[in-house]
Amino acid sequence: MMQPSARASLRRSLPILVLAAALAACSGSKQPAAPTAVHPAAARPSAAASVAQAAPGSGSRLAAMSVDQLMNEAQKALKQDRLVAPAGDNAFEYYLEVLKRDPHNRAAQDALRETFPYGAQTVDQTINQKNYPEAQREIDLLAKADPTNYTLTILRSKLDAARKLAAQQQAQQQAQQLAKAQAAAAATARQTAAAASARQAQEQQAPTAEQQKQAEQAAQQQAAAARAAALKQQQAQAAAAAAQNRNRGARIVRQVPPRYPLDAARAGEQGWVDVEFTVNPDGSVGNVHVTNAEPRRVFDRAAVDAVSRWKFKPALINGVPTAVVLQRRVEFRLSGG
Repeated sequence: MMQPSARASLRRSLPILVLAAALAACSGSKQPAAPTAVHPAAARPSAAASVAQAAPGSGSRLAAMSVDQLMNEAQKALKQDRLVAPAGDNAFEYYLEVLKRDPHNRAAQDALRETFPYGAQTVDQTINQKNYPEAQREIDLLAKADPTNYTLTILRSKLDAARKLAAQQQAQQQAQQLAKAQAAAAATARQTAAAASARQAQEQQAPTAEQQKQAEQAAQQQAAAARAAALKQQQAQAAAAAAQNRNRGARIVRQVPPRYPLDAARAGEQGWVDVEFTVNPDGSVGNVHVTNAEPRRVFDRAAVDAVSRWKFKPALINGVPTAVVLQRRVEFRLSGG
């Protein structure tokens, strides 16, 4: 099991993924808190069972190390915030290698269980940095430690949505570039036609009726080409604008204020609680859990109860409501504090 000092160091060093500032409290009806998505240890396979199903081997360097060396390297990786990266030199791979040798090693099992939420935060940051191959590797690594954890479903959904959005944005950029190229080509064609007409007029001061007819037909063709190019550009711009309207983040529509704990109010205590939660496709809130708080365990329950009753407009990806993971800081301040 990790020492308390190591866990405290880990919590201080891992960045909190605050996606919006703390919101002002407003009234709302009381609803029961949604259950968290973290499965209890008794309801999911152990990390040792997951390792037994994983692909054999994690590199010749790890295979050559003893269990004590692996545990020492894992502790070093924790202190340096190397939970799931870089590949081959992170705490999860060291602990998983220990469980391959000793499936009942309690220290490695406890360490993987306790650091799993922080590893999930690291994966979330990797997705936000648009490093999708690395995010996939990190998700696969977490799955070896706890394959049935619901957080993996959220991370996979977010990674898939991010990849689709990136592909759509690239397609929009290509369409815009094509429209610009077509407009430039039409302008060049008009300039070329104008120059040719000028040369022809100089060569023949008295053009025949047939020549005049041909010149008019050429001018009409050029005008038609210019109109077609302009229409394509307008269609591309309209398609890009429509695509932007089909993608948006979750927007809060009802925020229930937290109840100030009576004991804390009497003691004059103030503080804050950072919570992470899932905004479901129907706009409801689930999987609410505390990621950090000051002071610890004083305002946690009040913050979770309040956030569980919030209501959102769901996030849209390609016009489809999609579950997303958000974080908020809930402030607890006494009047005049």
